[in-house]
Amino acid sequence: MTRPVGERIEELLSGLRSGPAREQAEEIVRLLMGLYGDGLTRLLAILRERDPTLIDALVRDELLEDLLLLHDLHPLDADARIRALVERVAGVGYDGIGPDGVVRLRVDLDGCPATTVPVRKRLEAAIRDAAPEVTAVEFTGRPSGLLHIGMGPPS
Repeated sequence: MTRPVGERIEELLSGLRSGPAREQAEEIVRLLMGLYGDGLTRLLAILRERDPTLIDALVRDELLEDLLLLHDLHPLDADARIRALVERVAGVGYDGIGPDGVVRLRVDLDGCPATTVPVRKRLEAAIRDAAPEVTAVEFTGRPSGLLHIGMGPPS
């Protein structure tokens, strides 16, 4: 779902939640979500049966991928989605996602752009977009493997 549309939906729902028709509004949203989820489930079943390669095309489309994630129908599990994302970032290693939903990443401490706070925040946001079930992202450093030798002060 595009961000502006999602933000507007959230804004409208916030207004309805505080109004007198809150319960009816929530029921309408639940019913619509169920209806669209059931429709997407059937669509994926038909595609799997007739041409499974089309499912890959669906997840390459940002809007369709968001819809599949929203309905917990993405064909790849969270681990696979995160791994594919992290593989595209130099200097970052993926240690997996724990049962607690915490993603653990290793970063090269010597000059890796992923060690900067803005880059880490963008990476964390990208991971949360790819896998909404993630509860946290932890970064740990690892030495680069280079031995630093320097001149000390004269004795």
